[in-house]
Amino acid sequence: MLEGTCHCGDVSWTLRDLPESATACNCTVCRRYGVLWAYGYIDDDIRSVGKTNTYRRNDGGDIDFHFCANCGCVTHYIRTAAGEGGRHRTAVNLRLTDPGPIFDLPMDHFDGHKTFKDLPRDARTVRDMWF
Repeated sequence: MLEGTCHCGDVSWTLRDLPESATACNCTVCRRYGVLWAYGYIDDDIRSVGKTNTYRRNDGGDIDFHFCANCGCVTHYIRTAAGEGGRHRTAVNLRLTDPGPIFDLPMDHFDGHKTFKDLPRDARTVRDMWF
């Protein structure tokens, strides 16, 4: 299990299993947030605790980005449209967890800016993205 927390500690998340990879997205929101995502489903393999505010893109996007109401850290997102089985796909911000357990995860890159497709995987890991 992985756990992440915002800077002030008011919001936390848990991810039941270690993810197979981490994703960096270059969409206009994610590149500004500087997040690394791991995916699951809210109230299934991802749990979030604490008061958050949300932001949704002005162009009608279907993702609510959650951030701590106190310190402003982006903690996770939840797709507003239910998917398979009525579940809501969710991603947690891996930058809020201890880097040790995730350093060797491969990096996936998603072109959320132009093609909305996964890009070919290269040899980079989370360690390469951690500044």
